[in-house]
Amino acid sequence: MRTEEEKRNLQHVLDMFHNVLVPLNSIEVDRYISPNYIQHSQMAAPGVANLKSFLDERHKDSPDAEQLLKRSFVDGDHVILHYHVKRFKGDRGFGVIDIFRLENGLIVEHWDSVQEVAETSVNTNSMF
Repeated sequence: MRTEEEKRNLQHVLDMFHNVLVPLNSIEVDRYISPNYIQHSQMAAPGVANLKSFLDERHKDSPDAEQLLKRSFVDGDHVILHYHVKRFKGDRGFGVIDIFRLENGLIVEHWDSVQEVAETSVNTNSMF
């Protein structure tokens, strides 16, 4: 059973996913991300300003990108999203697992793991 805090945390991250990550919309970042944001991703420089720049660059490079959410998890102040990113039509894309930590209703910390979708696989199970 989820606590009320877990329900709020999960909804906050899901709203951020749909309003920031899916459209690659840097304008909405401050609504979801703390000014004290700690970035652990090796793909983005630290800080909110750099996150906004990262989103703007990805939007410019891949305006037709799709982020397809597959599952979400919450455990206290941590929320995990697993999704499929396709940068352009016909792209196999990559799988992403984002881990967010929330504090006082805002995302304060982020980690990720990214894996390309291989053309062939040694098993028949989808990575999603």
